[in-house]
Formats: sequence, C-alpha cells, structure tokens
Amino acid sequence: MNYNFKIYKNKRVLITGHTGFKGTWLSLWLHSIGAEVMGVSLGVPTVPSSYNIIKLNKIITSKYVDILNYKKLEKIILDFKPDFIFHLAAQPIVMESYKNPILTFNTNIIGTLNILNIIKNINYKISLILITSDKVYENKEIKRGYKEIDMLGGFDPYSASKSMTEFGIRSYIKSFLENKKNIKVGIARAGNVIGGGDWSKNRIVPDLMRSLKTKKLLVIRHPYATRPWQHVLEPLSGYLILGQKLNNNHHLSGEAFNFGPKYKNIITVEELIKKFSIYSNSIKININKKISREFHESTLLSLNCHKAKKILNWEPILNINKTVKLTFDWYNEYFYGNKSLMQEKMQLQIKDFINLKKVNEKK
Repeated sequence: MNYNFKIYKNKRVLITGHTGFKGTWLSLWLHSIGAEVMGVSLGVPTVPSSYNIIKLNKIITSKYVDILNYKKLEKIILDFKPDFIFHLAAQPIVMESYKNPILTFNTNIIGTLNILNIIKNINYKISLILITSDKVYENKEIKRGYKEIDMLGGFDPYSASKSMTEFGIRSYIKSFLENKKNIKVGIARAGNVIGGGDWSKNRIVPDLMRSLKTKKLLVIRHPYATRPWQHVLEPLSGYLILGQKLNNNHHLSGEAFNFGPKYKNIITVEELIKKFSIYSNSIKININKKISREFHESTLLSLNCHKAKKILNWEPILNINKTVKLTFDWYNEYFYGNKSLMQEKMQLQIKDFINLKKVNEKK
C-alpha cells in the first residue's frame, strides 16, 4: 500500500469538521500531499484549538457553515466540485449528547443525510468517506472485538445517533446510489482516538493534559472502562486508504470498515493515565477515582479490524507506549516549547508515521 497517497495530489478534497481534532490533522496531512483542501465547519469548537494553533486557515480554504443548513452546504459542494469528501463533522461527546440529545441527533443524522442527498445527483466521479464511530454497535459488554456484521445499536444518544446514521446511509445507498458507479461511499468506524491537539471537554487525554498543566485534581468518571485507544494518525491513514481504494473500486461502495488498535492497546482509563505519568516528569497526577453513575457508559469496548487488513491492507502499527509518547510530546511542546512551530511538529509526526508504515510493510 502506498502511504504517500499521491492519488490525492491536485485533487479537490472537502472535509467537514475540519476545525476539530481529527479534522485538523487530516486537513494538514492532505495539504502536505498537495491536495486542494476546503474545510466546512460550524466554527472552531474549542479554546485553545489545534486549528488555530497551527494557523490552518492560512493554508487551506475554510467555510463556516452549519451542515444542517442544506442550501448553504449544497452551494459549497456544487461550487467546489470535490473529488473526495471526508465527513467528520459531528457532535462527538457522549456526555454532551445527554445534555443536548436533539442537537446530537440532528447534527449526526440529518447532517450526514444532507451530504448524501446533495451528492446523489452529481454526474462526475466522487468518493465520499463517512466517519461514524465504534459505538454504533449494540454493546453487549463482551471481550471479543465487534465485527462489521455485528448488530448496530446504542444506549446513549450519541451512540444511538451514530447507529441511526448508518441505517440512513444504508437506505440512501440502496435507494439512490447502488447503480451509480461514479458515486462511491465508504463508512469508517474508528476506536477511541488520542493524540496531540485534542482540547475537547470530558475526554480523558485533554482533561489529563489540563490537569498536568494546572496541577488541579483530575476526576475520572469511569477508571476501569476499557477502550480501543489509538493514535489519531492510525485511523486517518485508514480513511485515506479507504478513499484511495474506493476511487478505483466501485464494488467497495457501501462497505463499512473498523479502524482500531492492536489488542494490547485496549487498556483501562486508569492504565492509560499511568502510562502518561511516565512522561510527566515531576508533575504529580492527582486522581480522584469517583465513578459517576449519572450517565450510562459502556465498560468493555473493542474492535475486530480483520476486514480492513484483508481488503484495504490496513493495520495499526503503533503500540500503546508509542501512542502515548507521541501524544504527550505534542502537548509538552505546546506547553513548554515554541508554539509557533506546532505546525512543523505535526508535519514531522505525520512524516515519521508514514516512514514507520513503510518500514512495517517491508517486514
């Protein structure tokens, strides 16, 4: 597999949710390849934000539009005529979904269907990669990793919204796109993503980094929950491979793929924090093991990624220790290094990741 992704060079790529954590990394990666990147987002979701830190608005085109605004979104897509669309825009926080369930359902379901409805009559070649979640599966608290053929479901509003989104995607493909070979749709389900530049509230790594910086007490909702932790560049490489494969193979259209870490990366929240403490030097991490029962959260969650390996030739390469180190290095550079060099820091991590992929492929 070619991890330089030269297929994207000089192509028009639209990314929704480009101001978010994953969106910023993906936008920078595609820009470095030579793609013409346009981002669509409601706004910058956090303060601080990696989008602002690396001044991404100076190197790509940004449109600040709500994906629920059909007419404005339609005009952007039809005017830009993207060759690829990566749809990342979402309300992605489980706790926020309890506070704003209607917003969560509208953004995640209707926002996605808006894009599908807009592109269904396009007459040129386009590949659409829709990012849902590992939480689309009906969680039965089992140890084995969920496969793409497992039942979809969702207890909390976020998980339910993502599984319902996939039913909508499936309906659009069957109803409108199945015989249109110029329009290809791939679905990506990623495990818990960590990495430098995430500033969202109620996510363990951003909360931990803020705690390290301020030396304030870190409250953990669910210390014994296991999650499929992976560095942000792992699933993003999967999304890019999926887009690359879709572009050349109509038979993949409509297929869903899991992108998750190796089994050894599936550890508890408490174990993850202990691994970060190795790199925290003299900073003491205070942990209040207060298990919240206010909201339901799954305890066991992991993914089976055999399909992605077999069909896409994708597999994760970073172990949990390397994942943690890359993540900590980013925040350490931001807190104590030269903030003006953060774009170069991210580009270097992308370059090193690609080189590591190439070395791993030769083994």
